[in-house]
Amino acid sequence: MPIDAGGPAPDLRLKDQHGRTVALDDFRGVKNVLLIFFPFAFTSVCSGELQAIQNELASFQNERNQVLAVSCDSMHALRAFSDAEGLDFPLLSDFWPHGTVSRAYGVFAEEKGCALRGTFVIDRQGMVRWTVVNGLPDARDLGQYAKALSAL
Repeated sequence: MPIDAGGPAPDLRLKDQHGRTVALDDFRGVKNVLLIFFPFAFTSVCSGELQAIQNELASFQNERNQVLAVSCDSMHALRAFSDAEGLDFPLLSDFWPHGTVSRAYGVFAEEKGCALRGTFVIDRQGMVRWTVVNGLPDARDLGQYAKALSAL
């Protein structure tokens, strides 16, 4: 069951596609975080969603906000995916222990071994302010992200 808005966001410390450790605490007191879980690199819906974010990146990643995208793919797969798609935001690997952060947010699909399409808007104090979870085949609406971030 996904975590609800109104409570503290579970901490995360994961490697990005370049091998750098990224922690949610890095942004506390500094930026709001748009935390996006996606099932798999190199799949059509995931590629489309992340390309849409890239196309509007200035709206989602700026002096107020940071985009963090998480999947259970390896860091190496995420690097190849990021390079192929031209993505300029951190792709975080929840590969090992497999799905630990996805489970903490309640968006790990045990039967598939991947994250669901969960999105969490986390404010500068580390509180979850908005959330949505879509099924594996269902793309999310970027307009919802923008509206949730502008409310902070």
